[in-house]
Amino acid sequence: MSDEINDALSDDFKHRRNGDIYVVTDEEKQSFQTNGFVHLRGVLSQTETDEIAKVYEQFLRREIAVTGRDFNDMTSGEFGTDASGYAIANVMCPRRYYPQWQDNIFERRAATIAEQLCGPGMQIDFDQLLAKQPGRHDAVFGYHQDQAYWIDTDDRRTATCWLAVDDSTIENGCMQFLAGSHREAVRQHHPLHRDRTESHTLVTELRDGDVMTLVPISRGDITVHNEGVLHGSGGNYSTGSWRRAYIVAFRTDETISAERALGFTHSHNDNIEVLDAVDGLHAKPSAGAQASGEATT
Repeated sequence: MSDEINDALSDDFKHRRNGDIYVVTDEEKQSFQTNGFVHLRGVLSQTETDEIAKVYEQFLRREIAVTGRDFNDMTSGEFGTDASGYAIANVMCPRRYYPQWQDNIFERRAATIAEQLCGPGMQIDFDQLLAKQPGRHDAVFGYHQDQAYWIDTDDRRTATCWLAVDDSTIENGCMQFLAGSHREAVRQHHPLHRDRTESHTLVTELRDGDVMTLVPISRGDITVHNEGVLHGSGGNYSTGSWRRAYIVAFRTDETISAERALGFTHSHNDNIEVLDAVDGLHAKPSAGAQASGEATT
């Protein structure tokens, strides 16, 4: 999509943006509750997205130091190597590695969205960058539910805000959701590869009758999903289009405190014993099997 068209679309939603606030409609709130996800248009202007992209590229070029497994290929678990070959470059917790990015316009505006969708008391739990290179058909992020990665708490409320830094299309691997799946129990997951020491990624399988909803969105748009909705994304079949996403996840103070008390920070450098304990309810060892189909972020 051309910059001119993107600018025009962004202007269409300018009335929804008021400083740090983005106004969520009642219909959008209902969609989030019913489906487990919602598409919000024009959350950032093109100029605001440009500013986000500048720092994003610094991470991808390794100009900002990231430690160990927190810069990895989500498809293979590879880390500490030349990231130009990664199918899905994944940066965990970028706001920790570049504190100057904290309180940026996306964080501030997403915070108001999280409160409108989930109520008061929502705080940033973690952030993440996910970048799929053009032409990488293997840039598939397996189907999963986020809660499978996390501890059970009395209050699971979550608003994971997923910003399209580029147009996110069916061709380059947009998000897919199984609408309403958050109303089911969390499915059993297993590591994409043999165990969590080889790859952090957990996956699950689709069941008969599951129909995924593909959600292409424009640059500056976001999707917001909760902790239980099953989601995934396919490979990047475009010849020249990156699919860069910037994720900020909000949860309650109490839940974040409970995570940290266990030593769980969402860093891929977290102790493996901590990850195994957190995964206990939902994950099982893998015999090397991988989830079928294309799937998440």
